[in-house]
Amino acid sequence: MRRRLLKTVPQLVSGLVPAGVALAMWAAWLGWDQQRDVHPDGTTTGPYEAWQVIGLVLTLLVPVYWAASRRHVAGAVFGTTAGLTVAAFVDWSDDTSGLFVIGVGMVAIGSLVATTFVSWVIASVSNGRGPAGS
Repeated sequence: MRRRLLKTVPQLVSGLVPAGVALAMWAAWLGWDQQRDVHPDGTTTGPYEAWQVIGLVLTLLVPVYWAASRRHVAGAVFGTTAGLTVAAFVDWSDDTSGLFVIGVGMVAIGSLVATTFVSWVIASVSNGRGPAGS
């Protein structure tokens, strides 16, 4: 039982750390900017600027690398995806149209695909072979 616990704790931590960092970094990079920009021709953009999203993605590479280089690819993928999905849901849930659910779904699918690819590459490069189980 002790061996199983010693094996389970690092796997659990490798998912919780990226999830927590994803939540915190969403708040730091995107959470404070809630206003759309109205241009002179009447069009609107935002609320986020490209540099904010790029900053979020680059910041999230750190916990993904941390987990994936330790061969905890599932923790890196599902932790980051869960953190971003929960953050998007909380941030956007005040939308009265209900369309925020589609945006949250796009965040979930996009982060799942992107983090899977990045984690697989990191695990492959950091150990000279594919991720555990492949």
